[in-house]
Amino acid sequence: MNNQDRIQLLHQFLKEDPSDPFNLYALGLEYQKENPEEARHYFDELLKNYELYVPTYYHAGILYSEFGETEKAIEILKKGIQVSILQKDFKTQRELQTLLTNLLIE
Repeated sequence: MNNQDRIQLLHQFLKEDPSDPFNLYALGLEYQKENPEEARHYFDELLKNYELYVPTYYHAGILYSEFGETEKAIEILKKGIQVSILQKDFKTQRELQTLLTNLLIE
């Protein structure tokens, strides 16, 4: 299955179940390399409407960093750290903290 096939399938899943944040997340990941602006759309929607969906924060932080929006990336990562602590997801907390530290060092 190629990238376009996965994207088409994910759009179908999103249409069938628009309340499942994983569908938005998966679309964001699929678009991240080839169409980062489209990926931003999906990650922004997740950050706005599904604040407790922890996986978003890592990839959204990277994406905003790649756009040169370091302050926004830092803000996203700090929020993700708070959410991951709230959910006792300490592995994700460490990953977000490492990414944040690397951004602050640059």
